[in-house]
Amino acid sequence: MAFQEVTFRPIPSRVLAVVTIGVCAVGVGVMVWQDPSSALRYAWALVFVGFAAWALFWRPRLAVQEHGVTVVNVLRTTFVSWPAIQRVDTRYALTLFTTNGRVPVWVSPAPGRHRAFGLARADFDGVAESAAGEHGSLRPSDALSTTSGGLAHVIRSHWEQLRDAGLFDSGVEPGATRTTWHVATIATLAVLAAATLAGLLVP
Repeated sequence: MAFQEVTFRPIPSRVLAVVTIGVCAVGVGVMVWQDPSSALRYAWALVFVGFAAWALFWRPRLAVQEHGVTVVNVLRTTFVSWPAIQRVDTRYALTLFTTNGRVPVWVSPAPGRHRAFGLARADFDGVAESAAGEHGSLRPSDALSTTSGGLAHVIRSHWEQLRDAGLFDSGVEPGATRTTWHVATIATLAVLAAATLAGLLVP
């Protein structure tokens, strides 16, 4: 069964990350140039903002792979094998409901109200069968022309193929869902936040 892997990184978010980091870097450079002693106290705030922009907008991604789905969020990375996926929802954001709990996808929020109002019937043509909720209803966030709906469709379509081929009949193996916390990222954010507060509050 041929399958082409898909990796999604939203370009607007990455542009925002680059711009924010660039502005912060320039700000730190100006501080160091004008008053190095003050920079030791106040530059930490800009470093914190720059690092947070990387963690929030550059690093997160979604990878739909042959053996499962990898979700890289801000503070953790979760791998979900195909048999462990129970359903895919898009109500507030693309979310995988698995045998080990729900996994939201940071890079794929549901479309806003104005985007939803602009959808037409054609935007739902070809939506995967498993997208239909109770009474066969679909959400605006299931539309293929939206980010959440398009990515959900990729996952649902392959999941349905595997299901229909009987590849889930043997059940879910141990370790089908694995979560790795971004310890270094969390620690760095905590240290930079403490340094920022110390620089702003300590006389």
